[in-house]
Amino acid sequence: MNKTALIGAALFNLLLIGCDRDAGPAGVGPNPPLPEPQRGLLPSMNVADPEDWGDRRPLVPQGYRISAIATGLNIPRQTLVLPNGDILVAEGKGGKQRPTLRPKDVIAGLLMEQGTSTVTSGDRLTLLRDGDGDGIYEGRSLFAEGLNAPYGLALVGNRLYIANQDALVWLDYQPGQTRASAAPVTLTRLPSEINHHWTKALTASADGQFLYVGIGSNSNVGERGMAVEEGRAMIWQIYAATGAARPYATGLRNPTALAVQPGTGRLWAVVNERDELGPDLVPDYLTSVRAAGFYGWPYAYWGANPDRRVQPFRPEMVRRTLRPDYALGSHVAPLGLAFSVPAMGARFADGVFIGLHGSWNRSQPAGYKVVFVAMRDGRPIGSPVDFVTGFRIAGDTLGRPAGVSVDPRGALIVADDLSNIVWRITPSGRDAAPYTSQSRQ
Repeated sequence: MNKTALIGAALFNLLLIGCDRDAGPAGVGPNPPLPEPQRGLLPSMNVADPEDWGDRRPLVPQGYRISAIATGLNIPRQTLVLPNGDILVAEGKGGKQRPTLRPKDVIAGLLMEQGTSTVTSGDRLTLLRDGDGDGIYEGRSLFAEGLNAPYGLALVGNRLYIANQDALVWLDYQPGQTRASAAPVTLTRLPSEINHHWTKALTASADGQFLYVGIGSNSNVGERGMAVEEGRAMIWQIYAATGAARPYATGLRNPTALAVQPGTGRLWAVVNERDELGPDLVPDYLTSVRAAGFYGWPYAYWGANPDRRVQPFRPEMVRRTLRPDYALGSHVAPLGLAFSVPAMGARFADGVFIGLHGSWNRSQPAGYKVVFVAMRDGRPIGSPVDFVTGFRIAGDTLGRPAGVSVDPRGALIVADDLSNIVWRITPSGRDAAPYTSQSRQ
C-alpha cells in the first residue's frame, strides 16, 4: 500500500471509531426484512486484501469440480460462450478521473483501489478454445483489441455486439474464426461523461430485434444533481437494425448484468443498489424488468421506501416505484447473471447463477461468491444456494467473481477479475460432451 493510501486508511479508521454498527449479513429472498436506515459520518468498511491463490482453488458443491481454464488475463469481466463452444472474454476496466464531492469520497476511493487488480486494462476480447472437448482450453488467441473497456457481449446471427464504456459496437463473426476480420462498427453512442458507474451490461431479445444495455448512475443517490443522470440509471432498448435507442425501464441505480429468460423471453437484471444507509440497506437485487417500469432510484428503494437524501424530493416518484423480485443481500455487488440448463445437474437445473463481486462498505464482508437462485414457474424462490465459494478466506481475498456464463453442455464459466482467471465448473465424473468437428469450422 502506498503512502497516500496508508494515510487515507489511518484517517478513515479514526473516523470510524464508535460508528461501526455492522451486525451481520442482510436479508435475502422475495420478502427481506428491512432495518431502519443508519446515517453516519462514514460507512463501515472492509476492503479486499488481495492474495495469490497458490495451490488453492475455489470451493464447489460435492459432485462438482472446478478448473482454471485461463490465467494471466487483463481484468476479465464478462464472458460469452459461442455456438461452437469457444469462449470470448471481455477484458478491461473503465471509468474516468472524476471530481470528488466530499472528503470521504477521497478516502473511500483510495481504499477501494486496494481491492482491485493492479494489471493494465486489457481493452480487448480474448478467445478460448477447447479443441477436443476434454475441458482443457489449449487454444487462446487475441480476438479483438483497441476496445474501450468492453463489458457486455451478445451474439445475434453473424453479428457480435460489444458494449464498450462509451458505445455499443459490433463485429462480423463467422463460426470458428479466432480473430476479428475488421474494425468494430459503432451502432449507438452510450453515456460516458463522468462515468461514476462505467460498466455497460448487454443482452439481446430472443428474436434478435432488440438489444438491451444497462447503464449505471453517475452518483450514489443523485448528489451530483440530476442533470448529469440524463440517460442513466436505466436500461436502454436499442433497435439492432438502426441503432435507435429509447429508455426501456428506469430507476435502476446500476444494472450490471442482463439476461433473457429462455421460454418466456422476459428480461431480467441484477442491480447494485445505493450506499450510506447502513450495512443492511439497501439490498442489491435480481428482478424481471417491466417495459416502462420505474424501480425507484434515487427517490425510493425496495418498493415505496423513500430516500429523502434526494433534493428536491419527489413523492410522486415514490408512489410509482415497482418492487424488485428478489433481494440478494446488501452491498454484495452482483456483476454476473446467467440462466441454468438441465445439464448442470438436477439440483441446479432451473434457476440462475449470479456472480457476487463482494462488498467494500460493510465491516463484515458479504458476497465474494457465486450463488444459485432456484426458480419455480419462472419466478425466484427460496434462499440463495452457495455454488462457488472460497474467494475470501481469513481476511485474504483470493479472487472476486464477476461475469458468469452457462455452457449448454453443462459448465458454468466464471470470470475472476482480481486474480485474472477464468474458472470452469462442471458436474464431476464426466466432462461436457465435445462439440462436433463440423461445429469448429
